[in-house]
Amino acid sequence: MQKRALAVHDISCVGRCSLTVALPALSAAGVNTAVIPTALLSTHTGEFQGYTHFDLSDQLRPITDHLSTLGLHYDAFYSGYLASGAQVEQILYMIDHLTDDKTHIFVDPAFADHGRRYSLIDEDMPRQMRRLIARADTIVPNVTEAAFLLDLPWAGESHDPETVREYCRRLIDLGPKNVIVTDVSLPTQPDKTGVAILTRDMQEAEFLFGTRYEGLFHGTGDVFASFMLAALMKDLSPVEAARLSLDMTHEAIRLTLEDGEPLRYGLQFERVLHRLYGLS
Repeated sequence: MQKRALAVHDISCVGRCSLTVALPALSAAGVNTAVIPTALLSTHTGEFQGYTHFDLSDQLRPITDHLSTLGLHYDAFYSGYLASGAQVEQILYMIDHLTDDKTHIFVDPAFADHGRRYSLIDEDMPRQMRRLIARADTIVPNVTEAAFLLDLPWAGESHDPETVREYCRRLIDLGPKNVIVTDVSLPTQPDKTGVAILTRDMQEAEFLFGTRYEGLFHGTGDVFASFMLAALMKDLSPVEAARLSLDMTHEAIRLTLEDGEPLRYGLQFERVLHRLYGLS
């Protein structure tokens, strides 16, 4: 039977990120994907000026209440960018009313990068997000989000491996079964960037790396996370899923740079989706 997922993210009209990435990635893996938008933006908030932002908080509970009457089972619940810390309460309400003990709760915190919160994110988001990741099976914070979630100083653009391992251990202690920390850069490998994976079955975090490309690649976290969940839904292990997702993300970066499209429009992830079609 076809698997079903529910993706709860914002939607930007222009600029590949959030729902415009999650929906096609999961669909390419054969997952029937429903969506609940948390906010509507004309563009994402990186490198664009004058964008519009409409908070959909008042719609989340009515949508949830209606969907709860349909009797659908979701194999995965995927939350991403939230319009505010206050929306966490509504996401927890969704989990209570739309998921069951067989639903994989997948959380991309999606609120900070490069040592600071995104422009529209309030100070309460890290505290609220800790409540959400406590309910998760898998979380995919970047290094900045990991530090915020743990109430620790940002580790900077280059990261001591033991610091990243400690992030992973402490994040596991907050509740999730699988932790994948993204945007990891080690001082010994300046030409590489990658991820650290720790599951409750592993003794120590495992690092995976790919080629570093110069540039600011908006929506990369959304692309990696969406590939990651798609691969998990095809029954790959967390390490296998992370390896495939990292490789696909870096291939999308390379293709985007070769094509010359302005980077603010996001990665040309569509060009690598074929790699999800044949996963068994």
